[in-house]
Amino acid sequence: MQTKVENTENLGTFQLVHLLDEMWKIRIFEETLHELYGAGKVYGTLHLCIGQEATAVGACAALRKTDLITSTHRNHGHSIAKGTDMRAMFAEMLGKITGTNKGKGGSMHIADPSVGNLGSNGIVGAGFPIAAGAALTAQMNQTNQVVLCFAGDGATNEGSFHEALNLASIWRLPVVYFIENNQYAMSSPVGDMVNVAHISDRAAAYNIPGVTIDGNDVLAVKCAVEEAVTRARKGEGPTLIEALTYRHMGHSKSDKLLYRSEEECERWKQENDPISRFEKELIERGVTNKDEIQAKVEEIREEVAHLAQLALEDEEPSLEELYKDVYCGSVGEMN
Repeated sequence: MQTKVENTENLGTFQLVHLLDEMWKIRIFEETLHELYGAGKVYGTLHLCIGQEATAVGACAALRKTDLITSTHRNHGHSIAKGTDMRAMFAEMLGKITGTNKGKGGSMHIADPSVGNLGSNGIVGAGFPIAAGAALTAQMNQTNQVVLCFAGDGATNEGSFHEALNLASIWRLPVVYFIENNQYAMSSPVGDMVNVAHISDRAAAYNIPGVTIDGNDVLAVKCAVEEAVTRARKGEGPTLIEALTYRHMGHSKSDKLLYRSEEECERWKQENDPISRFEKELIERGVTNKDEIQAKVEEIREEVAHLAQLALEDEEPSLEELYKDVYCGSVGEMN
């Protein structure tokens, strides 16, 4: 398993602390969302990424604002890391008119083209061809953009995965396929679902680079994605990255977690939590200290709580909104 692909000592204090702050924003956002769901404020279900913050933050830190991402049903971390407004995300999941999709998309369909977030998708594996299409557009229009496609380990067993990678390889599209291997496809252990040692081994079938990294090491993630993005931007085609991580919560809010032991969950939480690991590393480097971290975490908690409260007070959509945004009048313009 590859952990570092280049030296990270050149990162300044601000950059390192920013990575930690972003992970804490995602963690606290999701914890707050979990509470809102428990209070009956959120409709539908949720797919939380608590424990996977390093993949979202590290990957998006390697992108330009003009670069694009596609996401999955477990999308909140990706969206926040790419720059989507947290209040608008809260509002979307609360069914408010001020939401990213005017309250019509809910948890699994956050989108924000203004920051390059092409949207998440509740269909497993649907992001693969969408990302290939966006990359083809960037290539044909010579925009110098790169597309990062987030997906889970289970999605790599869909036909769309193989079709998209084949096409992206043939046309040398500027796309990075980033697989978050959190050990389970819903309730199925990844080892029972694939017959290769690493999902990244599948890259060989399409003659593209494949690498497996420690997905709970935010710097390892950033470095691996930077290398893949540089390669894509130079016209050398796609890369398949497998990031090993672990979700602390169930697949969704209806998951009773009967397929894995409490001991396994606690071991990942205690020994391999991405935030705790990075905090320890920064303290050892002398970049920050426990008091500074605690003060910042409290600041983020207050900010997130404030944004959630604002979203709760936002207006509900009117009945007339049911008939809006259903059909597209012209490219890029919604009715």
